[in-house]
Amino acid sequence: MTDTQAVHPTDPFDPEALNAAEGLDPVDPAYAQVLRVATALHLIPLAIGASVFDWLLIRHIEGPYGLITALAWLVAITVIIAFPSRRVSRWGYKIGAGQLRVARGWLFRTDTIVPFVRVQHIDVGQGPVERWFGLSHLIVHTSGTHNSTVTLPGLPADLAAAMRETIRRHIQTDFA
Repeated sequence: MTDTQAVHPTDPFDPEALNAAEGLDPVDPAYAQVLRVATALHLIPLAIGASVFDWLLIRHIEGPYGLITALAWLVAITVIIAFPSRRVSRWGYKIGAGQLRVARGWLFRTDTIVPFVRVQHIDVGQGPVERWFGLSHLIVHTSGTHNSTVTLPGLPADLAAAMRETIRRHIQTDFA
């Protein structure tokens, strides 16, 4: 088995270290659109609620109408547009000889290596928004309790299925 070495930048805020684990394959760029739609589905109702609250508040207090509304919508639109592409650029994976490596995050970086001998079963999932963009997520369940499930989102559906079969073949040969 070959070991995959983690690269740890000396400065975590270095723009060159956005995906500090060099040599990892990126998730599909369309995953940013999936995150945008999912984020919008969460934030737009909150912004609408803030608008209603602002309208109800102005009826009882004299003041500038629309301040809370403008702030809520500004935050929602900024988060919907800016953050998904940043999150996608910080995901990476590599399937190698006997292991799967998944790295994610920027400020709080997580770099997980799953040896195939610890894998108990593998799922390929697909939510409605992922299905709309032709993406899936690979879920690897391992033995143990802490971090026993590793999820790799943003994979094209055929690649996720192929990765599941690759891991399954390794599991079968390890127990044969």
